Amino acid sequence: MSTEDHIKKLRVLREDAVAPVNQRAVDRQHDLGKLCARERIDLLLDKGSFQELDMFVKHHALGFGIEDNRPFGDAVVTGYGKVDGRNVFVYAEDFTTYGGSLGAAVADKICKVMDLAMDNGAPIIGIKDSGGARIQEGVASLHGYGRIFERNVRASGVIPQISIVMGPCAGGAVYSPAITDFVFQVEETAHLFITGPEVIKTVTGEEVTMEELGGARAHATRSGVTHFVVPDDRSAMEEVRYLLSFLPQNNMEVAPFFTPLDRPDRMDEMLTTIIPDSPNQPYDMVDVVQSIVDDGDFYQVHEHFAPNLIVGFARLDGYTIGVVGNQPAALAGTLDIDASSKGARFVRFCDAFNIPLVTLVDVPGFLPGVGQEHAGIIRHGAKLLYAFSEATVPRVTVITRKAYGGAFLVMNARAVRADIAFAWPTAEIAVMGAKGAVNIIHRKELREADDAEAEGQRLVDDYEDRFNNPYVAAERGYIDDVIEARETRPRLIRALDMLRNKREATPPRKHGNIPL
Repeated sequence: MSTEDHIKKLRVLREDAVAPVNQRAVDRQHDLGKLCARERIDLLLDKGSFQELDMFVKHHALGFGIEDNRPFGDAVVTGYGKVDGRNVFVYAEDFTTYGGSLGAAVADKICKVMDLAMDNGAPIIGIKDSGGARIQEGVASLHGYGRIFERNVRASGVIPQISIVMGPCAGGAVYSPAITDFVFQVEETAHLFITGPEVIKTVTGEEVTMEELGGARAHATRSGVTHFVVPDDRSAMEEVRYLLSFLPQNNMEVAPFFTPLDRPDRMDEMLTTIIPDSPNQPYDMVDVVQSIVDDGDFYQVHEHFAPNLIVGFARLDGYTIGVVGNQPAALAGTLDIDASSKGARFVRFCDAFNIPLVTLVDVPGFLPGVGQEHAGIIRHGAKLLYAFSEATVPRVTVITRKAYGGAFLVMNARAVRADIAFAWPTAEIAVMGAKGAVNIIHRKELREADDAEAEGQRLVDDYEDRFNNPYVAAERGYIDDVIEARETRPRLIRALDMLRNKREATPPRKHGNIPL
């Protein structure tokens, strides 16, 4: 065979490898509003940058009627390309081939591309659309999942890992997304669950739909598995590209710098009046964040889960920061079990990937209640405390209003080695609110007073003047400075610029034991 014939053969094989195996399956996929694996990859990556790997791989399973059906590439497309000019590695499960099921060959392909991502220090993105383990390959399928999970764990904190759930993801398959850093899920067409509705009905008698059990909204609002809800495949790829713009390639690099349009010395007078006169009146902490960061651009993570704590990415003077803030507009900004876990996971991600943390504090305490106590608020609240305490990235805190009790410490106080702590003049820093403190300290005087209400107000005013203000904390050095609200942006930028080359030595150890 001549060289020309070899080239012709190669071209024919390549055309066969990328051609749809089952056009009817492709049509069904499109009818459901879903794209196919290669279509999704083309939307995700810079145009023309995708380099496919292992397109000629075939499964080697025998029996059960599949030995004569061995399509090129099996049920996954793998390779690498670029997003905004930066390398990423990707695998996309192909539901049009064997329902995207995972067999030994599929696992081999996924493990190979994950290893390449680790070796080259670049993000790995998994596009999930699979019926699960390939029953015809038996235990080999389960072994394949185990190999993938192990690589997810080994890559954790080393390279960013992103899962995009765009179809079914059930049984053991759900654990890979659960280990990764961020999970995107498409509404209506994507479902995550350990056991499906039919099994649940058989075992427990409960009746539930696919969407109620494992849909995007269920996991974004109740379980916390899903970080971002997207309406369709195209939107998912746009959102992933946007998220990547905030992230470094790996744990040895810093996030990309974007020259800001916003002035570093800009002040916002709106912040001067955003705190209501009544201490029990809510306001929106997202408004505060958007007034401070570059161009008002704040990308919330876990927006629909535990809304009493907001977390997300933004930029200050062109540099990526991670923002953590209490949300007075939800549960008065108290910390509960879900908020503590949400915050701890985000803080640890930022610390692993060299992203400075800015904490905005307005916290009246932990959410009280028998349910919270018995469900482990002590253990879960300790996660957030642990995460902030172990973080070695630059950490700056701004107390806007309430900072009471243990929750004050948990929210990145000076005592847990925050680098810089600011307070607005409206800050109230104490063990508890003035009224509660007076009712305890002056119980006897109030009981004996002729006018208990007037005496109580006098004592409250006295307590606030003497204890419940930022100047007492500043006097002891627990607050580095009391600043005007409007100057928060320039003060944060200067503080983070000073901390740019921060180095913090930690004791030698294998790893800590966070209270999971």
